[in-house]
Amino acid sequence: MVEEEEFEFAEDLEAILHLTPEVQLAIEQVFPSQDPLDRADFNAVEYINTLFPTEQSLANIDDVVNKIRLKIRRLDDNIRTVVRGQTNVGQDGRQALEEAQIAIQQLFGKIKDIKDKAEKSEQMVKEITRDIKQLDHAKRHLTTSITTLNHLHMLAGGVDSLEAMTRKRQYGEVANLLQGVVNVLEHFHKYMGIPQIRQLSERVKAAQSELGTQILADFEEAFPSQGTKRPGGPSNVLRDACLVANVLDPRIKQEIIKKFIRQHLSEYLVLFQENQDVAWLDKIDRRYAWIKRQLLDYEEKYGRMFPEEWCMTERIAVEFCHITRVELAKVMRTRAKEIEVKLLLFAIQRTTNFEGLLAKRFTGCTLTDTPGQKRPESPLDPTNPFLEDEPGEDVGTDKDEDLAKTPSEPRKPKAPDNPFHGIVSKCFEPHLYVYIESQDKNLGELIDRFVADFRAQGPPKAGTGEGGAVLPSCADLFVYYKKCMVQCSQLSTGEPMIALTTIFQKFLREYAWKILSGNLPKSSSNSGGLTISSLLKEKEGSEAAKFTVDELCLICSILSTAEYCLATTQQLEEKLKEKVDKVLVERINLTGEMDTFSTVISNSIQLLVQDLDAACDPALTAMSKMPWQSVEHVGDQSPYVTSIIMHIKQNVPIIRDNLASTRKYFTQFCIKFTNSFIPKFINHLFRCKPISMVGAEQCLWLNWRASFKCLS
Repeated sequence: MVEEEEFEFAEDLEAILHLTPEVQLAIEQVFPSQDPLDRADFNAVEYINTLFPTEQSLANIDDVVNKIRLKIRRLDDNIRTVVRGQTNVGQDGRQALEEAQIAIQQLFGKIKDIKDKAEKSEQMVKEITRDIKQLDHAKRHLTTSITTLNHLHMLAGGVDSLEAMTRKRQYGEVANLLQGVVNVLEHFHKYMGIPQIRQLSERVKAAQSELGTQILADFEEAFPSQGTKRPGGPSNVLRDACLVANVLDPRIKQEIIKKFIRQHLSEYLVLFQENQDVAWLDKIDRRYAWIKRQLLDYEEKYGRMFPEEWCMTERIAVEFCHITRVELAKVMRTRAKEIEVKLLLFAIQRTTNFEGLLAKRFTGCTLTDTPGQKRPESPLDPTNPFLEDEPGEDVGTDKDEDLAKTPSEPRKPKAPDNPFHGIVSKCFEPHLYVYIESQDKNLGELIDRFVADFRAQGPPKAGTGEGGAVLPSCADLFVYYKKCMVQCSQLSTGEPMIALTTIFQKFLREYAWKILSGNLPKSSSNSGGLTISSLLKEKEGSEAAKFTVDELCLICSILSTAEYCLATTQQLEEKLKEKVDKVLVERINLTGEMDTFSTVISNSIQLLVQDLDAACDPALTAMSKMPWQSVEHVGDQSPYVTSIIMHIKQNVPIIRDNLASTRKYFTQFCIKFTNSFIPKFINHLFRCKPISMVGAEQCLWLNWRASFKCLS
């Protein structure tokens, strides 16, 4: 009965003491234990099975029960001690709470006392500093009032003085005074609602307007647009008037400059009118000589009259350039049929020289539209005429002396860009078609001369050092191209450059057709040469006709020239793209011309291959017709082997020596010959039927010996 009651009590206790997982986890963290009895998922059956795993272990059941009972008694004692210890906890807590409340009340009272004392101190400080603040405000207002009154006095006195000095034309004093009055007036912008201040401001504006009108009248009187000749020297009054104009409205300064320059250049418009003989291009030097004299005259007479920052000398030169460009354009439109190439180049040369002189003398600060920056030029191969420095050469010169420079000479530093480039010479651009047509004609004559020279001098001779060398006409052509390109780029970087590029393309193709492809050896009864079709035919029973040594040298020379033209044409394209305007770069394309030179190279190599290949054909035919079945012993010599070795030893060294400067094309020749000869050799080898065992050994030995000889 007692046991049943204890069991029911244990079940009730378990239901009451069922803890949540969070609480159980917190208890395990605070009181860690390894005892199975402390686990939340304790199972009595498993625990008993752990204590008594076997029947034999039941012999110790009494000891185990005693240990558990002892543990229960200890737990009861601990629980009893804890419960008794908590008897007075509630009373002690209430007492501690009351003591804390009393302490808080005392602290609050002290804080209130401190706050009251702080407010009293602040009020005391305000009373002490009130008078000081009033004195500070009074001092600041008094200082502002005194300053404003001083400014007002200065403004009033300055306006009176300004009006008086204006009437007396005392511009030297007015220049300094006017700037001061304007600066003082700026302090009164917020007082413009006061009638007196507004009146003073209006008087200042009226004085400025009167000064501007008066100064313009003085300059008109000193430098009349028409009538009397201008005085021989500067005026101190006008010099001071220029200082006043710096302070006035900028339009006054611009009007003075405009009238003076117009009056200074009025004589130029009369002397070089469109109907005058000196207005034509052949006397263009007189225009530039006239402005040089005028600038010297200005520096001597009026250099000190205008302020230095006005840059009057440069402004006169720039206005002269604008007028000259317009006048030259009108003259050339009227007399367009009289323009010749030499005359046009002469005028352009003198004009670009003058623009260069302006760039050395002036900075270009007065120009409103400065030319675009030139693109830097990339370094190129020094053996090419397009890769050398391009100094400022004369447009009308016939020879390019700078091309004689050796590649080892150091390059000169690039000259700074000319801000005056095109300021006058731009007027020649619409007439550059004359120059383009002239270059078309000159290049046509140059190609014809190259053809005639080649026919007269003949192909390069073997043993003279000329074989395999680049034809001299090739270098001459590209040097002339460079000269034309530099000239045209100095004249224009627009459409004329595109037109010149078209001409370059035309004559590059003509050079490839007439000079290179047109002079490749062809078969004839006298020369013993072979055509490509005849090279493909077998010649049985006789030696095949071959190119002579001179013809081989000529083919190698044409190949080297085509390679030089290919590389130089690529550099020419890059240079043209650098010279032309950015918007026109896409229209420059010399790919077709480079492909043409590549075709010449390929044809030259093919001719060399087919010549050697055809020379070996009779020997291969003889090999296939030998009675290999009747060979009785292995020999050390055979006519067809000797013939093949002889032809290879004759041709290959000549081609190798003549293509020494272009080793990659000699390698291509060897590869193409091998690819052509080996299949043909194998084909003839299969024709050697019937063949005995001894004949096969003989054929193997001879072929191995021929291969060894060729390699050696």
